[in-house]
Amino acid sequence: MDWARFAQQLASMGRDLLAQGSTDKTVARITASATELVEGCDAAGILVLHGNQVETLAPTHQFAIDSDRLQEQLGEGPCLDAAHTSTGERVFRIPDLTSEQQRWPLYAPRAHRLGVGSMMGFLLFTDEEDLGALNLYSRTPGAFTQDSETAGWLLASHAAIAFSSARTHAQMEHAVATRHLVGEAMGILMGSNHLTEEQAFDLLRRYSQETNIKLREVARRICEQGNLP
Repeated sequence: MDWARFAQQLASMGRDLLAQGSTDKTVARITASATELVEGCDAAGILVLHGNQVETLAPTHQFAIDSDRLQEQLGEGPCLDAAHTSTGERVFRIPDLTSEQQRWPLYAPRAHRLGVGSMMGFLLFTDEEDLGALNLYSRTPGAFTQDSETAGWLLASHAAIAFSSARTHAQMEHAVATRHLVGEAMGILMGSNHLTEEQAFDLLRRYSQETNIKLREVARRICEQGNLP
């Protein structure tokens, strides 16, 4: 492993990640970087848990999606373990999937049939939050070495910061857009129904609660239709 060259590539990737304009572009650059920088990596994806449901972000190959769906279906697998912080396992490396039938008796043989020979996974986390797991796949057993694991860990450390930053930025943009939309809807209600600002907001809130429709969506409909639906 040429670590001097890798350090230069990692620094370039870090700058590139922060320059991405959206969360989707950021995670796509993360997984693409994994296949470019980590020796032996044929495919990559980021697994995110929503309760018991699995979402695969920016997969570079179909079998990354298939692997995550298989783990969701079976309720077991190394990527699920990495994404569940309660296991304490922030990094895993599986040299040969055919030798892991004791740990994951349902997942391992079926993943091997998908074309997965070896795997690595890294929990993406910051001091404030856990973001999911970056999972790397190879079609070849024994493809990942200790150097591969170190490279993957360094990549994941940079990726977690960029992913968290992009997601925070997106949440802030969404909050600002929602505030503007709600303000516009309140203005419409105040003008058409002779309400005060407080009454208009209370009407919006109560309608949202009674109809089980998000406040942003209620506001959007008011802006489109000129009054409450």
